[in-house]
Amino acid sequence: MTSKHLPPTPQRPKILTVDDAKAVRLLTQRALAAFDCDMSEAPNGYNALFAMDRALPDLILLDVNMPTMGGVEMLTMMRSNPVLHGIPVIMLTSPADHGVIDKLSALGVSGFVMKPFSPTALVEKIRAVIALTPVKPS
Repeated sequence: MTSKHLPPTPQRPKILTVDDAKAVRLLTQRALAAFDCDMSEAPNGYNALFAMDRALPDLILLDVNMPTMGGVEMLTMMRSNPVLHGIPVIMLTSPADHGVIDKLSALGVSGFVMKPFSPTALVEKIRAVIALTPVKPS
């Protein structure tokens, strides 16, 4: 009897949304509901770093301004950590964040999405960084 070697099943990408606004976290979940991915969320950078101790995401959607620990501080900590350094990050920015765009770019972000954003714009930005597969109809 010969064994058949099946190709490995691709792992569902894990996406972590870090934003203090529940409405933004819900919008990202709705925008990605049509895709085969695992979503998690955190209300600030501190909670996000703690969540990454349990499961590393394949992509982070990160707000700039949050209480407790903002996006710039979280990203700076990630880039100095060898385990978290390579995780792609898309920043969720507002017009008021223009003063930190250069610093974020220097920290190696994968892209920016300006708030308010449409679900389509968010998905396009994410697809430029990681592969998203539509959910198969049941």
